[in-house]
Amino acid sequence: MMGEKRLVPKKRFQNFIEEWIEISLGDLSDSFQYGLNAESKKFDGKNKYIRITDIDDDTRLFVKSNLTSPSIDYTVSDDYILSEGDILFARTGASVGKTYKYETSDGKVYFAGFLIKARIKNEYDSEFIFQNTLTKQYNHFVSVTSQRSGQPGINAQEYSRYKLMIPVLQEQQKIGEFFKVLDDRIANQERKIAKVKALKTAYLTEMFPQEGETVPNRRFKGFDEDWERHLFSNIMKTHSFKSYLAKPKSDGKYEVIQQGDTPIVGYSNKSPFKEYSNVVLFGDHTLSLFKPNRPFLIATDGIKILEIEKVPGEFLFVLLKKYLPKSEGYKRHFTILQNQYCYIPSNINEQHKIGQFFKNLDDQIATEEKKLEKLKKMKEAYLEEMFV
Repeated sequence: MMGEKRLVPKKRFQNFIEEWIEISLGDLSDSFQYGLNAESKKFDGKNKYIRITDIDDDTRLFVKSNLTSPSIDYTVSDDYILSEGDILFARTGASVGKTYKYETSDGKVYFAGFLIKARIKNEYDSEFIFQNTLTKQYNHFVSVTSQRSGQPGINAQEYSRYKLMIPVLQEQQKIGEFFKVLDDRIANQERKIAKVKALKTAYLTEMFPQEGETVPNRRFKGFDEDWERHLFSNIMKTHSFKSYLAKPKSDGKYEVIQQGDTPIVGYSNKSPFKEYSNVVLFGDHTLSLFKPNRPFLIATDGIKILEIEKVPGEFLFVLLKKYLPKSEGYKRHFTILQNQYCYIPSNINEQHKIGQFFKNLDDQIATEEKKLEKLKKMKEAYLEEMFV
């Protein structure tokens, strides 16, 4: 019929022309099973226990940084061991709908009670089905189906009714393999970022003196002077400012900064800070180096504009990162910081070198994070285009 919509994706591999068909998750699966109602215990080195919190929200990988084992009799619990191709579905709480596909490289894994296992039939590709659970269509299904009078939830019967569009097996496999390679690239990129961040953390320990010492364990050649011990309140200067309530949109010329992990929230044509150099913006949730070529306004009085005379901004930023206070009840971080001691190289050239060294590390992390974001957006676009 003229104008009739064909059930095919926008983007697909060559040589596949068949229309996709609708099928329920129940028809794709041999069985659905609820997980173990058992507590966790210290990992015994063999039997792993996966719970909702052990599934990474972004990558959907099994997080093994805090492995545990189920507290059960292993001789009678083989039904709860995951097999290749099994997919887990979170059935309750804020994480309802979250999925995980078992990988043989994860080892011997038992699954916990707030998870439901779908054992996918051999004639379907489990990777393809798993990737389908990352699409907007699936998220819409979860949003609608999980609504409860109490906390959100989806039971096995409801999951079995989820309908998805599938192609022939060979095309399923092609699509599944394509996204598996893309997921591996994303995972590798995340590991690369984690490695650089771990390196930075190690250098922050090694390139600053330990308590009771006056020189660091690691330093640049040509510097051998003792570092000087200072109380932050004796050396730190704060700049006054008038806070400005930012509008969360681009309606002017200057960036407006407020507390938060991503502090740039809007723009304004008010008079900005633009004469300062070597200052760091510091708050309970903000630590950033001010760039003189980028005028800004402050959107909250929770941020302090800090400076130490004759100390380069790049080094001050690292210094504050090193001595960043831990929360103490209702005390603001700045209040705690003022009463802390720090160590500073007496030679300004050493300060410059340390500041530039960590700036290079931060730039490397930022570059790698941009690559990661690009990969994630690429996958998001392909999920939209390669599924019906």
